[in-house]
Amino acid sequence: MLPDTLHTLPQAERFAYAKLLAHVTRIDDELSIDEMAVFEQRLGTALLSPNQRKEIRIFLKDPPSLGECLEGLGPMSGRLALRDATLMTAADGHVDPEERHVLDSIAMHVGLSNEVVDGLLEWVLRGYDWMQDGLDLLNE
Repeated sequence: MLPDTLHTLPQAERFAYAKLLAHVTRIDDELSIDEMAVFEQRLGTALLSPNQRKEIRIFLKDPPSLGECLEGLGPMSGRLALRDATLMTAADGHVDPEERHVLDSIAMHVGLSNEVVDGLLEWVLRGYDWMQDGLDLLNE
């Protein structure tokens, strides 16, 4: 589990965060198992009510617009959403140009540069390498 403070944010911001992640899952019109695993893990961290979780899952089929998703984000929830959207877009092994555009848009919305997105993408790759190292150790 990623250490963060998502669960300490107001419920409305946690809902906006989850709504944005639902939007991100549908950018390339494909929902991979890896993306879904990241989505479900992060949704659990948001500690939403059962009714809100149900509503968020509906957004997986019919996502709201990016603008609508960004409206409810505060500074910290927006930054956490950017981090986790980066995890989700890279989960299938590549980031499509449209996915990158959305990441850059989220960064701009929360006052961060595109270089921060570059750094987050590098962080994700290092994390995947770290996880692979653990699997490799088990397979020696």
